[in-house]
Amino acid sequence: MSNTMILGYFEVGDMIRARELFDKMSRKDLMSWNTVLNGYANNGDVEACEALFEKMPEKNIFSWNGLIGGYAHNGRFPQVLTTFNRMLAENKVKPNEATLVMVLSACARLGALVLGKWVHIQAKANGYSGNCRVGNALIDMYAKSGAMESAIDVFRSMKRKDLISWNTMICGLATHGHGADALNMFSEMKNAGEKPDSITFIGILSGCAHMGFVEDGFSYLKSMIDDYSIEPQIEHYGCIVDLLARAGLLAQAVDFIVKMPKEADAVMWATLLASCRVYKNVEFAELALEKLVEFDPKNPTNYVMLSNVYGDIGRWKDLARLKVATRDTGFRKLPGCSLIEVNDVVSEFYSLDERHPDKEQIYESLKGLTMLSRLYGNIPEGDTDID
Repeated sequence: MSNTMILGYFEVGDMIRARELFDKMSRKDLMSWNTVLNGYANNGDVEACEALFEKMPEKNIFSWNGLIGGYAHNGRFPQVLTTFNRMLAENKVKPNEATLVMVLSACARLGALVLGKWVHIQAKANGYSGNCRVGNALIDMYAKSGAMESAIDVFRSMKRKDLISWNTMICGLATHGHGADALNMFSEMKNAGEKPDSITFIGILSGCAHMGFVEDGFSYLKSMIDDYSIEPQIEHYGCIVDLLARAGLLAQAVDFIVKMPKEADAVMWATLLASCRVYKNVEFAELALEKLVEFDPKNPTNYVMLSNVYGDIGRWKDLARLKVATRDTGFRKLPGCSLIEVNDVVSEFYSLDERHPDKEQIYESLKGLTMLSRLYGNIPEGDTDID
């Protein structure tokens, strides 16, 4: 009864009463601990989740999954991987389906391909190589890491595939420029009797955009409506705008945006603006920026993209005018961020970052590399800010 009441408090977000009831319990079984652990995780209190986990007198796989899930649901993907490593190192419990799916999803978000391959080995070792959910997570991890051959191998090895399996493959192929393969996969999907959904068509339309298949793109959009009764969402219309813009049909892209039944979002106008630089079209670039400013007037990326268009065609006066206008808005460019995987650890770096715990060793190593590069003539004097 107490566990049910604790769960009820957490479901309505009352973590204080849930914890008070838990603390008053004279006998706390493992289910009680796990209920509170998952309650903290689901409500976003990762610190409380961590503290409780360390106090637990015993832990099972659901305890570990609670902590890993807390990290995953709150975007702390590096901690997902370190906790998984710790779980295996303590060698007391084995991962289950949920564990593997969460860890593989973290690898996908971080682009940690080496760690993802290691988790793949763990999945095989624990008898989950034929599991559909784990297989889908593997496909997603390999696809997001750009290892499409490995993604295809996993897909082909799966005895049972669901809609997510097909969609993940189609979208992965389309994202990495394999538009023709994505369309072939769609044909294979239909032959297998799997009915597509709206996500399937995002992948298909994206594949058409990457390949420049303008007529095919409109044909698939029509088929989506007529054959499958799927109402296009803003993402589908965005793919058509991308399709037209990539093909250099900028006037048609603008006409499509104006006439489509949904109001254009910032992504559409940014897509148009990016293609305006490729095709050096100032008129539509200025229109796109005007619309983007309505969404976010202080987004520096939009101004930079238009300034690149001006610079590419030698419109120096307009470029100078834009710089003055952007300076008056007072925006600051966000620092660049990079992720790197070294010795099974994913580290995050920002431009001029002073927060990394190993910053002194990192900067010393960077100084040494800079000196060697200068000796070989790769970096001219004055090109680095490292003292």
